Amino acid sequence: MTATDIGAAGAPILTEAGLNRFREDGFTVVRKLFRYDEIDRLCAEFTALHAAGPVPGHFEPRSSTDPLLTHPRVMHPHVISDLARNVLLDARLREVLEVLLGEEVLAAQSMFYFKPPGARGQALHQDNFYLRVEPGTCVAAWIACDVIDRDNGGLEIVPGTHRMDIFCPEEADEELSFAREYVPPPPGLSPVPVDMEPGDVLFFNGSLVHGSQPNRTADRFRRSFIGHYVGRSAERIGQHYRTLTMSGERVRLPESEGAGPCGTEFPEPHGPH
Repeated sequence: MTATDIGAAGAPILTEAGLNRFREDGFTVVRKLFRYDEIDRLCAEFTALHAAGPVPGHFEPRSSTDPLLTHPRVMHPHVISDLARNVLLDARLREVLEVLLGEEVLAAQSMFYFKPPGARGQALHQDNFYLRVEPGTCVAAWIACDVIDRDNGGLEIVPGTHRMDIFCPEEADEELSFAREYVPPPPGLSPVPVDMEPGDVLFFNGSLVHGSQPNRTADRFRRSFIGHYVGRSAERIGQHYRTLTMSGERVRLPESEGAGPCGTEFPEPHGPH
């Protein structure tokens, strides 16, 4: 897959080709937006968080045969970690997002996924099904923290679906997906894998259908940090999301209807995965 690269000093981070890819296909990748040492610090922060134990409302690991219960995703880590907050509000992300959205950007959510070996993936879905941004949609900045490929459950996207409405999901296969919602690819369209290196950032439209397969490796995590963003012109968003300017000031938006946390999880899984 082609992707954008960071330009020379003083050049825009997002090239014209990258912007065109986002407009045509609903996504674009900026390679090496974050340095390896920055990603190492970010991973160390979440390794320490895991070792320290639960943070109610954000991170609640449990003893289990299910790797997604021993290493659950961290919800809104920017609330409990200064480093996570700095990444969510990073000026490089802001520069790209303002081009993609065409206006001032507000941060709405952060998440960190460990996705350890053996973990289930997340069935194909659309992010704005959960955020319910009105008018418009959200944009995700998906930061790779490991080498990410098909073996360890990298993202798959369905190009062009960003032009479509929000679908009513079917129920996913809980043996393969931790989340209940599943959006089948529209006729004639197929998921395309996005391989990434640490520090690469995938930006994609909130209506784009995307998901991931299980991590089928024996010893490789697939760690990622995700931020969701909206344009300043947004008038409503789901109650689970608290918008901030990219300078960190709270912006209160009225609540939209039908929103929920990103990826409604199945109940306790039936046996090990």
